[in-house]
Amino acid sequence: MTLLYDTIFVFFAGLITALATGLGAIPFFFVQSISTRWKSTLWGLAGGIMIAASVFGLILEAGKYGTAMEITIGILVGIGLVVLGNRLLENAQIDPKDYAEADYRKLILILGILTIHSFPEGVAVGVSFAELDFSTGISLLGLTVPVLGLFMTIAISIHNIPEGLSISIALSNLGISKWKMVGLAIFSSLPQPIGAVLAFLSVQTATQLLPIGFGFAAGAMIYLVFTEFIPEALTIGRDMPYSGYLETSIGFLAGIFIMLPFLFF
Repeated sequence: MTLLYDTIFVFFAGLITALATGLGAIPFFFVQSISTRWKSTLWGLAGGIMIAASVFGLILEAGKYGTAMEITIGILVGIGLVVLGNRLLENAQIDPKDYAEADYRKLILILGILTIHSFPEGVAVGVSFAELDFSTGISLLGLTVPVLGLFMTIAISIHNIPEGLSISIALSNLGISKWKMVGLAIFSSLPQPIGAVLAFLSVQTATQLLPIGFGFAAGAMIYLVFTEFIPEALTIGRDMPYSGYLETSIGFLAGIFIMLPFLFF
């Protein structure tokens, strides 16, 4: 019964991160478009958050449980999963300039790409709750919740907002209603609670996988930041002064500094 309760708790933590993606559509209830400067900054912010979570959270935590070799294996497997997901959809990459001409088939492909990318983030949530109901942590809903689990849930939720914004930009150009934009943005992140539960159960039944699991989640997220988030920010800002590097850098550094207090806490 305890494991079932813990699993339900982790599922809802993953569900919170998925629901946060829907917040990316909220600005369209008040404005017709988001400025290029803000889009570039938000993608940089998401990248900084994910790097802080991966390096200062997951990798440092993995060092408490395993060797550098085990962590490295996990990182490489995490990168491999993202590469595989990209290969499966390599013919479906959509240039942001094509959003206005996108049809519903392309819309499905856009959502498919983001859905595959969201699974490793769910894994990150699941492994961060590996010490759920152990002796150390914060009391919440009758459980002893590890600080890393709360940190990772917050980090990925914040990261999901600009990702939801990017989906909403595409949907707005297709004439999709605002509430459907919210629903489709959340839909793209539904693998996160599933990935969270699978990862949590894996490390619960095989604790020796813990350092590999932490490394796996970190590797997947770091790879996504440097192959997807940062290039996306620079592509959006290429026509601005400094070609978007200034806004991306400001967002990236802000993301790191926003999350550092959680790590030290």
